[in-house]
Amino acid sequence: MIASVSGTLVLRDPSGIVIDTPAGTGYLLEVPLGVFERLPVVGAPVQLYTELVIREEAWSLYGFDGVTERAVFRRLMGASGVGPRLALAILSALGPERTVRAIRDRDLAALASVSGIGKKKAERIALELGDRLDDLPVSAGAVERRTPSADAVRALVKLGYTPAASETAVRAALDGGAAQNTAALVRRALTELART
Repeated sequence: MIASVSGTLVLRDPSGIVIDTPAGTGYLLEVPLGVFERLPVVGAPVQLYTELVIREEAWSLYGFDGVTERAVFRRLMGASGVGPRLALAILSALGPERTVRAIRDRDLAALASVSGIGKKKAERIALELGDRLDDLPVSAGAVERRTPSADAVRALVKLGYTPAASETAVRAALDGGAAQNTAALVRRALTELART
């Protein structure tokens, strides 16, 4: 198993990032939106904790900037009907702390706000994982971490765009060098959405 990757960030793209290691190997990773937002500029050193998911059709590597976020990702994939893409979408939309709180508190509205999760799937995730997150070092009373990218995604959804399209547009806006504030991200994301 590949537990972490350290090296130089050589590609910072909404569809995936590439880290070149000192040994000369380049790793392609998919990351949640919050991690993407916190990445340094291309050419800077970076270290991410990783999870390798092996499927019949492909091997995929997912990156996280904390072990707790990786642990939440693993637990999410333990629920029936939740694969790596949906687990990544949940972490992108809610972040690790809010995901754990939503599952522990059976906050079905928060879970159902994620693209690809309806009320029944939210109920199933909360039922299956509700008592399997107690060992994670996430405070139930932690203040929700609000980031400009998460706020921008919520704003675009309120404007009528789908959560998936909103997240893709915000990732493209971040990659395009938009300022790190919500208003600038929304403007840039709207430009990206107009192109499609």
